[in-house]
Amino acid sequence: MTGKDMEEKFPRALWVRLFIYIAVGHLFAGFIYFLFEVGAKK
Repeated sequence: MTGKDMEEKFPRALWVRLFIYIAVGHLFAGFIYFLFEVGAKK
């Protein structure tokens, strides 16, 4: 399988969307974790 075949199966827009979902998911998880950490100290 060459690089061109990979590009046809996974368009660049899909990779960008996947990256955004992962980044937002990590930010959201980090925010939830932060809230629990702050809540535990009070």
